[in-house]
Amino acid sequence: HSHQQQQQQLQQQPALHLEDALERLKRFNAGTAAPTVEGMQSEEEAEFEKIQHKEREDAERRCPSLKSIPRFYEKRSRDADESNSLRPRVLRAAVTHLLQRKTAEELLDEEDLHVIGGLLKKHARENCGDDGFIDYDGFAKIREELAKRGDRFVQFFMPSTFLKFPRDLNGCIAIITFFTFVVRKVNIRQTRVSLSYYDQLGCGFLREKDMENFIFELIPTLPQLNSLHEEFYPFYVFTAVRKFFFFLDPKRTGRVRIRDLLSSPIITELYELRTEQSLGAQEAESNWFSMESALKVYGAYLELDSDQNGMLSKAELKQYGSGMLTEVFIDRVFEEYQTYRDAETNEREMDYKTFLDFVLAMENKNSRQAIQYFWKLIDIHHKNCLDSFTINYFFRAIFRLLCTKNIDVPPVDDVKDEIFDMVKSEKPGIITMQDLINCRQGGTVLSMLIDAAAFWRYDHRESLLMEPDDDDIKF
Repeated sequence: HSHQQQQQQLQQQPALHLEDALERLKRFNAGTAAPTVEGMQSEEEAEFEKIQHKEREDAERRCPSLKSIPRFYEKRSRDADESNSLRPRVLRAAVTHLLQRKTAEELLDEEDLHVIGGLLKKHARENCGDDGFIDYDGFAKIREELAKRGDRFVQFFMPSTFLKFPRDLNGCIAIITFFTFVVRKVNIRQTRVSLSYYDQLGCGFLREKDMENFIFELIPTLPQLNSLHEEFYPFYVFTAVRKFFFFLDPKRTGRVRIRDLLSSPIITELYELRTEQSLGAQEAESNWFSMESALKVYGAYLELDSDQNGMLSKAELKQYGSGMLTEVFIDRVFEEYQTYRDAETNEREMDYKTFLDFVLAMENKNSRQAIQYFWKLIDIHHKNCLDSFTINYFFRAIFRLLCTKNIDVPPVDDVKDEIFDMVKSEKPGIITMQDLINCRQGGTVLSMLIDAAAFWRYDHRESLLMEPDDDDIKF
């Protein structure tokens, strides 16, 4: 009854205006010193430690063994549960805050680089050539001047950094070499921060959907892609992301480490599109990420899709390139790699992403990743080696295809012996995947077993050197 009376009295009191409340609060805190940043941080730490201590006590009460054995494994929530869970959202917010702080405190911007360039010219040693050289005394003076601007400069002007560069007889290093090093380091760190924003799990790697988000949001910032139609963005994203995962995730784990991305030349190839000046025709064709290259690959996919159902059948994929891929090889592609069954024809068909892996393997046959891709196809018995039977099996398809075109083909045994001579395997009569990689002719050997046109070019390589126009022969 007394509690009800108190509530009624509170309801009868006039509502306090915001201005009056603030005035009362100011009078209450009149004799209190304003909190410092350090004080607030220490209070936050103390409160956090209390929460951690309470959570630890609760966990030990539920599971007494935690008092002697710390928890070393915690089951991760599924991706589907992350949107409804507070923990991953707090983690993402914390990571974003950390990255923003690192960007402000540690990364150099364009103005900082101009300052470094000006100081390098100012303290360059005289009479040491036109390119510009600087000795350690000048190097140390620059460090002292930049220290006034912040600690973020010191990392580039340590004695150990100076000693990384070749020195002339006067103990000087080349300014242009050092400055290029600084710019490259800054770019790598900026890229790392940019990629880390998309690391949704905070584990140091990007999943395919994370990488797709990164590429999609990067497109408007690349001058070389200004004329790319927005309708093509999804297909461009698929095309770009597949190269990263083909070369950096050959075991198909579905994720790529940020560390591997930064050390890979693929990210450098992508950032070539930052230049304002248009790429030359040859540069654009050789750059997988250029608009011309992406449209060429997607155009090839549409051209092969003769029934226009958005997927490629075996017969359609067989027309890839010169149209001389063997049926045996095409069958193995559809057996080993992801395909989808057509509801009407009941045939297996290939989508655009699987086609991109196929194209990357065909265009980079000598790379380790492409050899791994093809190895899964040619190792028909899953014995981790090729023997004479396997080579005969694949080359007989080449033999039959060329014979239908009335082209003379050397005997199968001669080709088999030549392949073993080219590879120089460790064990006679057996070729392993590592043998193909080590011989540095793995791409040529694979082409001889899967592509009749490539075998013909290899068999006539000497005459083609004399008459290169014959390389365009139409089968």
